Amino acid sequence: MFIERRKNMSSQKQEGSFKKAIGPFSGISIVAGMVIGSGIYYLGSYVLDRTGMSMGWSLVAWIVGGIITIISGLCFAELGASMPVAGGQTVYLSKAYHPVFGFINGFSCFLLVGSGGVAALAMAAVTAYRTVFDLSDVMIKVIAILIIFALMVINLLGVKEMTLYQNFSMVIRLVPILLIIVVGLATGDQSPDLSLSLEGTPAEGGGIVNIISMVGFATFASLWAYDGWYNLNTVAEEMRNPKKDLPFAIITSLVGVTLIYALFYLAVYRVLPHEDIIAMVESENLYLGNEVISRALGGTGTWIVLVCMTIGIVGSANVNTLCDPRTYYAMAKEGYFPKIFGHLDEKHGVPSYGIIIASGMAMVLVLFNSLEELTDMLIFTTSILNAMTVFAVLIMRKKYPDIERPYKVWGGKVTIVITCIAYLILMVNEFIDAPKAAFVAIGVNVVSVPVYLYFRKKNGGKDYEGKGIE
Repeated sequence: MFIERRKNMSSQKQEGSFKKAIGPFSGISIVAGMVIGSGIYYLGSYVLDRTGMSMGWSLVAWIVGGIITIISGLCFAELGASMPVAGGQTVYLSKAYHPVFGFINGFSCFLLVGSGGVAALAMAAVTAYRTVFDLSDVMIKVIAILIIFALMVINLLGVKEMTLYQNFSMVIRLVPILLIIVVGLATGDQSPDLSLSLEGTPAEGGGIVNIISMVGFATFASLWAYDGWYNLNTVAEEMRNPKKDLPFAIITSLVGVTLIYALFYLAVYRVLPHEDIIAMVESENLYLGNEVISRALGGTGTWIVLVCMTIGIVGSANVNTLCDPRTYYAMAKEGYFPKIFGHLDEKHGVPSYGIIIASGMAMVLVLFNSLEELTDMLIFTTSILNAMTVFAVLIMRKKYPDIERPYKVWGGKVTIVITCIAYLILMVNEFIDAPKAAFVAIGVNVVSVPVYLYFRKKNGGKDYEGKGIE
């Protein structure tokens, strides 16, 4: 039965409970904080490269990436509003498909997606300073580990302290982005060619299949810039009014982020001549937005971008540090993760041991991986899980038609199916381009199965049922 009693409720109350500390603005801040990080500054170069340096098609890729993300967010909002509990995506996959898929999501989060996301963001925050300092690989890793440690301490203090920093970081990170948009659109003297001509693009001389392949390949590059939006669902139990605030926060933040990204690169194209952009990308000088503000404000502009970029990236890592241990908490309460992850600190109302162990895992990933290796694996893994969760909306409607759904996805079945097809196209293109990352992502999922079977046996053959749902 889907709607069931929470047998562990009394023990949870004795131990402590989640504090209702997250309102609508903090919800928007968490989503925007996870999404707006390092990606907006350098991924535009990859998108341009994959469209043959076409400004028009690159903007199409950014918008398509935003649309896919927004629709995915709508699906998550329906699931989250009807199931406002800790665990998020792990619970959805368990209920829609089979408990093993929920476990794979949570376990892969611990091994790669969540911990790897914190590791990659911490490394990206430090790597940006190579433009002004001579930083060795070892020094970058050391500083990245110190950043992870600091975020761990902040999150151990409680959700209120975390949201204060998150709200601050969201405002600060918007400063250089908005500055670039305003300066570029107001003072730029270039007339960018935004036509959708196929001349000089990978799709030149081909048909619709070639166009879809090109746009799909470019769009996949943009998804890392949008990644992280799904994390708000994992703290739904800590929202004051999740049935109302969760859909509002997801939709508002993702629509806003998509508009910001499109305007950001339109501003870049208004300032930088096309030939300058080509030269920068070919020389692997990928931070086009930094160049815009540097030309407008000189050295001062460069430092403004670097400092605000750092605050933004660290803010994104902060959201992961907040959200991921809540997933492990929900799994531990069901006996499918070590019991230590199910402990709530009585004073601060946070899963303290989960935060500490997850942060330690992120530090390990920093030590043994490069930034490029981490990001390639993360994109592929999250796309698989997000596509499955989007399709889970249809399955949940059929399996559990009577549960309350305060919010339903616009467009119904057609919207959901089209989004899943879009994910499939994107993953096929990425598999061709980065097979190593794909195989690692698949390998993590495969390894998760015997671990699941171990916990299942330990629990007397009882499957993970998501008892956090009431």
